[in-house]
Amino acid sequence: MAFPPVKKAVAAELLLLLVLCLLFGWRRLQAAAKDTVLSQKEPPLSLEFRPGAASATSNELFEEAPDEPDDFIKWVDFNVTCEALTDASRYDIETHGTATELNWIELLAILACKNGGDFSRYRTSDMKAIADAILSGEESIETLSEGLSSYDYYHDAYQAVLGGMLGEYQVQVKAVRETPTEPADNASPAPSSPAEPLWETRYGLKCFLPIAKNFPYSDYDDFGVSRSYGYARRHLGHDMMGQVGTPVIAVESGYVEALGWNQYGGWRIGIRSFDGMRYYYYAHLRQNRPYSEGLEIGSIVTAGDVIGYLGRTGYSAKENTNNIDAPHLHFGIQIIFDESQKEGNGEIWIDCYQIIRFLYQNRCETVRNDETKEWTRLLDMTDPAEEEYRRNRSAAPSLPTEEESRSSQSAPTSPPAAE
Repeated sequence: MAFPPVKKAVAAELLLLLVLCLLFGWRRLQAAAKDTVLSQKEPPLSLEFRPGAASATSNELFEEAPDEPDDFIKWVDFNVTCEALTDASRYDIETHGTATELNWIELLAILACKNGGDFSRYRTSDMKAIADAILSGEESIETLSEGLSSYDYYHDAYQAVLGGMLGEYQVQVKAVRETPTEPADNASPAPSSPAEPLWETRYGLKCFLPIAKNFPYSDYDDFGVSRSYGYARRHLGHDMMGQVGTPVIAVESGYVEALGWNQYGGWRIGIRSFDGMRYYYYAHLRQNRPYSEGLEIGSIVTAGDVIGYLGRTGYSAKENTNNIDAPHLHFGIQIIFDESQKEGNGEIWIDCYQIIRFLYQNRCETVRNDETKEWTRLLDMTDPAEEEYRRNRSAAPSLPTEEESRSSQSAPTSPPAAE
């Protein structure tokens, strides 16, 4: 029986479709079988013989290396305002030593959870509501933070930024002399005793503005603006415009980790906090005499110490060159949760404009030695964090001495991200 031409065409198309389906299915089966065979094979060994290397057992060859911990914070967008810092620190200081102590970092972390880390609309009443709830006994940090998934992040981030600012310290109030005793008849007057410092133990803000007291400066929030010398980049610091020779102050106690010339920052100083989490960067220091006498890599400095002098060096591969148009201090704060973040793409530099505003309340007064032309702080201070660091370094032989630190560190040749 003859089929009509239309039916023949349909039958041919169906037959072709069936053949294609069978062919496709066959190739899928082959691929699956090949994957099964490959998965059953042992991984190839690549053994490299190294003279002097110890032999390894078969278990050691196949043992997986432990994963490196990678759970540290990768980024901090710090925008806590000066007003919030002031209010939180006031609650911390006023309640210190009382039955209910308020921790300013915990207060800020709770508030950050409520506003998503955005303090641009901060009001004093926001902080007061949290503090009053805790002081009244209605709430605690534990109950307030319960269920706040971002609390640990904000707490750890703010602890890294602000951890060295509040605490106990001893400060020299003034120098006093003992009253000389009255001489006996026909006796020479008793000489007065040498001046003895009068010290007070305090709790409060123990960090300082990086510009000495009574020296003028001007600034604005310039974090993130463009820079073009060398290559296009963002400004990851804060510029404080001032006069050449203005004493530059150590913001926090720490040790000098970097010192010398960098073509972007000119003469600069890098000071690391004792807990290792903050790196303070002071750049564009004065030509010829940029640093305080005796300062070197490994030196320990106390918050409030004069460490150098404002200038306009930098923007040149030639050392000791003034290529900055306007004299200013470039000040930067780098946050370090892991040493892999110290240099490279993982660096965290924060906008420190609000911190500078906050630190304005604590400016260190300085005096000039006319003979040496050096400036030093007027009143000394001792920081328990510094004393603990010195004790640990003297008790642990593995810690490098200042001389070892100087010999093992040199000025980096790569441009710092901050400049």
